[in-house]
Amino acid sequence: MVIKGQVQVSSKVKDHVTWNESYALGIKLIDDQHKGLIDIVNDIFNHVTGRDKEEHEYFKDVIKQAVDYVKNHFATEEKIMISTKYKGYEAHKKSHEEFIVKVIQSAKDYESGKRLTLTSFGYFLKDWVLTHIAVMDKKYCEYFRSIATVKADGKLSISLADIPK
Repeated sequence: MVIKGQVQVSSKVKDHVTWNESYALGIKLIDDQHKGLIDIVNDIFNHVTGRDKEEHEYFKDVIKQAVDYVKNHFATEEKIMISTKYKGYEAHKKSHEEFIVKVIQSAKDYESGKRLTLTSFGYFLKDWVLTHIAVMDKKYCEYFRSIATVKADGKLSISLADIPK
């Protein structure tokens, strides 16, 4: 609804991406971080107002938040991969690095006035996160399951004895 030349935004928050168990890797820390990434994507979509100045201010804040969050998440994944000697580590790390470069370039493009909107950035982030979880992250999850030991309670655990020499 347009009121006096402005877009009225509903105060109701909408989830544009909803976590579902098909995204779950079974590693609580990583799954919780993935849920946090989805929260950032939803927050971006919920800040699309149609008011350029307002969206621009929000973008400056969210881009820093997203980069910081993603760097922390990537460091967590990479630490686990290194400690378990995951053979796909280098390719996975390269994917992380390429993503960070794209996000930083998106921020520079947005600041310089190039054709980038909060909506298009939200879709870019959503597509990358969901694709990365579904493809790249599932691969290391399969590896973890293949080396894990089943504990008495049926849960998987990885100890030093499980890690290939």
